[in-house]
Amino acid sequence: MPQTQLNKKLSVTPYFGVVSQARQGVSRTLADEVAALVGLTDKEIAYILAMTPRNLHYIKDDQRFGTTASERLLLLKNVLLHALDTFNGKPAVVLQWLRNPIRELNDQTPIQLMDTVTGFGLVDDVLGRLDYGLPA
Repeated sequence: MPQTQLNKKLSVTPYFGVVSQARQGVSRTLADEVAALVGLTDKEIAYILAMTPRNLHYIKDDQRFGTTASERLLLLKNVLLHALDTFNGKPAVVLQWLRNPIRELNDQTPIQLMDTVTGFGLVDDVLGRLDYGLPA
C-alpha cells in the first residue's frame, strides 16, 4: 500500500482509545501497517513490542496481541504519525531520526526508549518541542 494511503488509513488514537483498544487486543496486521509507515524492521517492531522477532512471526495475521503489546503498538502508531507530521511526511527522515541518539533523550535513540511506556512519552515530548521550534 502506498505511503499516502497508509497515512489516510491510520489515524492517531486518543489516550482512552488506546486503553480501550489495548484491552481488546489489536490484530497482528496492524504491526505490519505501522512498520510500513516509515520502514521499521521486524527486529525493531519486536523490540518495541517486548518480544523476539521469532515470536512476532509466529503470530498469525488474524490473531490479536495481548494488552501490553497492543498498547505499545498503538503508542508506536501515534508517535510515528506525529513524527511524520513533524518531518513533513518524509518516512526516510523519520526513520533516520528514530535510529539516531538524541541528547535530550540521554543520548539514546527514540527506538531504544520505546521499550517502556514512559519512553513513548519522552519521545513524543521531543517531537512536540520540534513542532514548536524549541531545541530538542
